[in-house]
Amino acid sequence: MPLSLDEVKRIAYLARIEISESEALRTQGQLNDIFGLIERMQAVDTSAVEPMTHAQGRALRLREDGVTESDQKSLFQSVAPQVEEGLYLVPKVIE
Repeated sequence: MPLSLDEVKRIAYLARIEISESEALRTQGQLNDIFGLIERMQAVDTSAVEPMTHAQGRALRLREDGVTESDQKSLFQSVAPQVEEGLYLVPKVIE
């Protein structure tokens, strides 16, 4: 679905981007090219393609999921400006 020139100008307005007429025309062409490429890619049948975790088919090295750091909660909370019942208190920033 190609974008019209008015839609490109509206997008620029919403993004607070000042755009000239020539820039809008050039941007319209570039965006329509991108959308055309996306449409062609979506038309490709990928039902027989197996999902991959890596582009080169490599296996990921796994490690044991274990705790490697010691508990330093009391140390960190001792230097915090305000703590209550184990929770950090922060100033209210939204009225």
